[in-house]
Amino acid sequence: MAQQTLLSDTEIAEALTELPEWSRSGDTLIRTVEAATFPAGIELVRRVAEVAEEANHHPDIDIRWRKVTFSLSTHSAGGLTALDVALAHEIDRLC
Repeated sequence: MAQQTLLSDTEIAEALTELPEWSRSGDTLIRTVEAATFPAGIELVRRVAEVAEEANHHPDIDIRWRKVTFSLSTHSAGGLTALDVALAHEIDRLC
């Protein structure tokens, strides 16, 4: 994978205007989804896993009963990159 360029604070703020369900916490984009049922939450994680594997960019995922939290950061670049924004859009599409 090619080295990714970190996004500026302005670029991150602009990206978040198109990702209203997401918030920024330091160098991470975070979204929590509440699924209708526990199996529905697991199915969402499965679908996100497929997209993440295709992109070779994987979120941190925390599952708490019906609540699934996705955390995005490009660890190899040390912060937020276009990969994170693109995956956030894909996660929104799957939700």
